[in-house]
Amino acid sequence: MNVYVMVCLFIIGGLVGSFYHVLGTRLANNLSIVSPRSHCLNCQKKLKWYDLIPIISFISLRGKCRYCGKYYGIDTFLVELVMALAFPFFYWYYGLSYNYFVILIIFSLLVLIFLTDLKYMIILDSPLIIGSLLIMVLKLLYYDYQEMLIGILSGIFLFLFMLFLGFLGTKIFKRESLGGGDIKLSFVIGLTLNIPLGLTAIILSTFLALPLATYSLLKDQEHEVPYGPFLISGLFIVFLFQDKFLILLNFLLP
Repeated sequence: MNVYVMVCLFIIGGLVGSFYHVLGTRLANNLSIVSPRSHCLNCQKKLKWYDLIPIISFISLRGKCRYCGKYYGIDTFLVELVMALAFPFFYWYYGLSYNYFVILIIFSLLVLIFLTDLKYMIILDSPLIIGSLLIMVLKLLYYDYQEMLIGILSGIFLFLFMLFLGFLGTKIFKRESLGGGDIKLSFVIGLTLNIPLGLTAIILSTFLALPLATYSLLKDQEHEVPYGPFLISGLFIVFLFQDKFLILLNFLLP
């Protein structure tokens, strides 16, 4: 394995992670990702380029503003670190392949959805749209238009399936049971995995969400549990181990 390539991917991943944090926090608050320039929210001092080096700046400044000493929090560092590790790790796991590019798209959505849905209870449309378009292009480049068309139709099917479940849940529980972002995310799941594995990812996501949902219900019946992080986690897990899930499906549904 080329060490130079791995180091470059680590650096690129850190830069992408830094951008994702800006993208997620600013768009979730209806702010421009271009202006104003990065600044300390406490002292309003504009940050220099050397204050914004992914991972390194956080460690050297111990997560504090250089000018006023205010602690920023660890979320920026974590997003930068996990993306920096993801780029070379998935390259080692998949090589430069269709699966490599798709898993990076899925993992990017996972990071952004965890960042926005857990904190702001929102799933941004733009990452879902861009991610879907990129997966379509990859299917076309690595396979053919038929594979892309099957993916699109599978995405539409799962979108309508989740839309129906959301409508049914709202009628039964007299409150919104699925957010619009969750339903849109189901299109990405279908597009990526097609129908059998896509449904598997959705079923898996319900089991992943069950402990938190049960705890929330027992503690506070009015508290909403964000479902997006569990949906995208289901997609990530099933895509990563799709060969194992296909064997399981063939065993259960011969």
